[in-house]
Amino acid sequence: MRVLILGGTGEARSLAAALDGRPDFEVTSSLAGRVANPALPVGAVRIGGFGGAAGLVDHLRTIGADVLVDATHPFAATISAHAAEAARAAGVPLVAVRRPAWTECAGDRWTRVRDIGAAAAEVAALPPGCVFVTTGRRDLAAFTADGAHEFLVRTVDPPRGPLPPRTTLLLARGPYTEPGEAALMRRHDVIALVTKDSGGDMTYAKLVAARERAIPVVMVDRPPLPPGVPTVSTVHDAISWLDSVAA
Repeated sequence: MRVLILGGTGEARSLAAALDGRPDFEVTSSLAGRVANPALPVGAVRIGGFGGAAGLVDHLRTIGADVLVDATHPFAATISAHAAEAARAAGVPLVAVRRPAWTECAGDRWTRVRDIGAAAAEVAALPPGCVFVTTGRRDLAAFTADGAHEFLVRTVDPPRGPLPPRTTLLLARGPYTEPGEAALMRRHDVIALVTKDSGGDMTYAKLVAARERAIPVVMVDRPPLPPGVPTVSTVHDAISWLDSVAA
């Protein structure tokens, strides 16, 4: 069975590794190419966009894909929408792999917001100080009108668009440690953290550090998946789903 994995996440790499060498599966992983030096999965890999849903339909038909796995980032709403549309058009079964969202614990001071614009509005209402932003390099334009706060911005690759007027840029790639995150927040005297509900362990340490320092967190909720798309939360469940389709 030919499987196309839309990847770029740890779950996608783990799934490709788990299926590697199985004679009943032929796997290709596709990466969007937005990260300069991505961690590559085992097996066949393609890098680059498809040109929208229509391009993905063409690719599915060209490679003769039997099944499509959307294991992209929980905030990759555009490619998830294209995957759902393309799977329907090509008549290919689709499953989405989404790690569980983070849950608020005792001592957390979270404010959940629907999108990055709402997060910027919450920040604008805060007293002056340094705000730690870890939402990625593509969302920083929402904060450019805020000259009242200092911003500590952490991204994997350098941002291409405009930045807030008072920005300290930190280029780093997870996983991060709780002591390291706590030290970073102390060093910059952070008064608030802005992040996306990505889930997983790789970047969870910042939430622990914020909790221990009683720092408020502005948490951007995930966009919903397209309706009707089957969803699993673990690689094990994804493999079980694939086995059921192959049976």
